[in-house]
Amino acid sequence: MFGASPTAARPLSTRVTTEITDHVAVVTLARPKKMNALDMDMFRAVRDAALALRANADVRCVVVHGEGRAFCAGLDVKSVMSPLDAAANTAELLERGDGAVANLAQEVSYLWRTVPCPVIAAVHGVCIGGGFQIALGADVRVAAAETKFSVMEAKWGLIPDMGATLALRELVPRDVAIELTTTGRIFRAEEAKDLGLVTRVVPAGEHLASALATAKQIAAGSPDAAAAAKRLWHAAYDAPTDASADRRMLLLETELQKRLMGGWNQLACTVKGLGAPPALQPGFYARHDAWSQEADDEAEKRVAALLDGVDFDEPARAEAA
Repeated sequence: MFGASPTAARPLSTRVTTEITDHVAVVTLARPKKMNALDMDMFRAVRDAALALRANADVRCVVVHGEGRAFCAGLDVKSVMSPLDAAANTAELLERGDGAVANLAQEVSYLWRTVPCPVIAAVHGVCIGGGFQIALGADVRVAAAETKFSVMEAKWGLIPDMGATLALRELVPRDVAIELTTTGRIFRAEEAKDLGLVTRVVPAGEHLASALATAKQIAAGSPDAAAAAKRLWHAAYDAPTDASADRRMLLLETELQKRLMGGWNQLACTVKGLGAPPALQPGFYARHDAWSQEADDEAEKRVAALLDGVDFDEPARAEAA
């Protein structure tokens, strides 16, 4: 499985390319002349890249980065809000279909949370406004030391509305979130790390290599365990802090562990962990269907039933009888 030749870079539009090598997907924001600013084509392309990778069970880690001088300079205001197109673009960005969790503006950040493997944002240059919110949608952020960050929406008399609500509440205290979103001030990578917004700061030019090194380390392990870890910690950080939430999280932890135990990829880890010779160590299979969105919904129903004292499996047993 490892050592495979890379797939060709697949452009989802002229704005984004995806290349997969040894189970690591590299997503490149490819509008360098505009510092990868978000026009409508870029919004659609980032969304489509996340959806495609969410459905690809062979991908074990994703790295998102920007081509050229910047990760992403935020919204291309002149393009998106041009007088002839502003109304139609605003409707496409902000309206959501029946039952949809996020609108298009939010999906470029939110959908990375739903990809069932770790997502790493490798940022450099500028990472502001909508670009910062894309990075916040990743699970890990590696920043070059010179990177400039800003919740830039304050400049336009707006609030961040591309998914920052989810990430900022997990990463920083309330006062920090309020200060950053009301001042729109620019801050550097070291301060971003001190605030909890960046996972790791590396020397200029090393952000992508550092992110890829981490991605390869993740991809060398069980894709099922990585999916379970992401599912568990997102649920844990989303949960309220009270006794009922504690019980729910402990039940979910057990349900996820049950999904992992005895599976091929878990057994492959066990064989390796017990010191079997490399020639006798089995390789990993693609990520199991147990980590699909449908399976996550089923797990939520099971946890809810257990909290209510209901035997979730009783109807199935009765039908089998």
